[in-house]
Amino acid sequence: MSREERRAERRKDTDYTGGVYGSMLAASVIVGVGTLGSFPTLELVLLLLLTGIVFWLAHVHAQLFGARLAEQRLDRRTVLHVCRDEWPIVKAAVPPAVAVAVSPLLGLGVEGALWLALCVAVAGQVGWSAAAARRAGARWLLVLTTVSVNLLLGVLIITLKIALTH
Repeated sequence: MSREERRAERRKDTDYTGGVYGSMLAASVIVGVGTLGSFPTLELVLLLLLTGIVFWLAHVHAQLFGARLAEQRLDRRTVLHVCRDEWPIVKAAVPPAVAVAVSPLLGLGVEGALWLALCVAVAGQVGWSAAAARRAGARWLLVLTTVSVNLLLGVLIITLKIALTH
């Protein structure tokens, strides 16, 4: 198998739904932190990234444990494949963390940083859902449907933030 064929195979096998999940996780962390009041910027950046890593590890463990229960052989290739497939959970935490990190440069206070990060997380959630649907070969109507559902879920998270902080 050529290098290009291996890349195409990896792209085909990659499931970006973990990115949707990771974005929702990041949004939830932001809402949770927002109810606590003031915090150091670095603390939220680390919390977002480390929560993404912990959930990635949990998903990798669950996938590998499930494979083991299915009596599949766990070799290095299988482990690396699962690690790579679940990586979008971590990748989804990066843009909201970057938004928090740059918020002081934009002159944003705590509340502004939270809103910026939350909007970035919801945009990521919508983007990941569209990418996952397109990668799966979904028709445009189904892509639009999944984008709409994820936007609605994002609005629900934003509504929770408003309800919990006011």
